[in-house]
Amino acid sequence: MNKSRSAVILIQNDSVALIERHRLGRHYFAFPGGGVEPGETLEAAAAREAQEELGVTVEVMQRVIVVSFKDQLQHYFLVRATGGEFGSGQGEEYTQPSPEDGDYQPVWMPIADIPSCNILPAPVAALVVHAHRNGWPDKPLQVTESPENQ
Repeated sequence: MNKSRSAVILIQNDSVALIERHRLGRHYFAFPGGGVEPGETLEAAAAREAQEELGVTVEVMQRVIVVSFKDQLQHYFLVRATGGEFGSGQGEEYTQPSPEDGDYQPVWMPIADIPSCNILPAPVAALVVHAHRNGWPDKPLQVTESPENQ
């Protein structure tokens, strides 16, 4: 594993913040996040990505799941919004869009709708549904996601 990615799980009013994507003929939703920059902690990367992609500042509460995908570890953090305006992100995906990257649209999705939507990665979506009902794990879950599920 040589690359790391940090992402956020932001829940408010029984809905989760996601990025709706249309890319290469596919329609799906993803958790806001991105690559960890040199010298940046995983938690700092998650907070930065929430600001860039959602337009909100967050407090990182806990890491809840780590997904191993190809040559990358993806760290998902439960966060709480502390400021900003949802939907006002100014990351490069908004300021310098490219056709091959598709489009990005921050959305609130009711947790009850998650099972019927294409949300990637699927193990994180399943955890959100389960944990919202039953509580978050004490230690981060570790899962491996196969490319054919993406």
